[in-house]
Amino acid sequence: MRKFVLACALALATALPAAAQQVRVIDGDTFEMDGRRIRLLNIDAPEIGQTCRDAAGQAWRCGEAAANALRALVARGPVRCAADDVDLYGRDLAHCTAGGADIGGALVAQGLAVAFVRYSDEYLDAEIAAFKSGKGMWAGSFVRPEVHRRTAWSTSAGEAPRADCPIKGNINSKGERIYHTPYSRHYGRTKIDEARGERWFCTETEALEAGWRAPYW
Repeated sequence: MRKFVLACALALATALPAAAQQVRVIDGDTFEMDGRRIRLLNIDAPEIGQTCRDAAGQAWRCGEAAANALRALVARGPVRCAADDVDLYGRDLAHCTAGGADIGGALVAQGLAVAFVRYSDEYLDAEIAAFKSGKGMWAGSFVRPEVHRRTAWSTSAGEAPRADCPIKGNINSKGERIYHTPYSRHYGRTKIDEARGERWFCTETEALEAGWRAPYW
């Protein structure tokens, strides 16, 4: 098992903006720190573009809420991560703490992430407690993030030239190469112009290797 420790002292952006810029939140369970992409281990948060339903049946942006919660947690600093492995997308799979508190556990306790029980039941008790208290997503109804990703990938297949390659490799006005998966917040409004060098990708790994990055939140 590969182990390393990443440490980064963070403060609120208003106090130490340079330090705060070292951590960039991508979504509710993924962030970059000192150039490394970190995927919180054993939890699954809603995707940025995902919506849930509250107790009254009204849609709310649970994916954005999860990303905002993660940003608030890492701002407490210092952030330390111990990684066990690397996933298929080159992200370090890690347990991380902010100010000594488990970040993944805090997100599950707030009802803004679920235990990724396909891999581990580490956070299952925290999920059950959030469910019983009606916290976050548990106040109403939601589709599990894993199911949401599968559905979004499937329904986007008709837009791409190849059904198995629906990831959009966009180049923005600043020349930044950013890829959007079918469950990204701006996927629907992003159009690919191959004449400008934009392109389609089959996997996130392919996009990363070609020089594109995930959108920051």
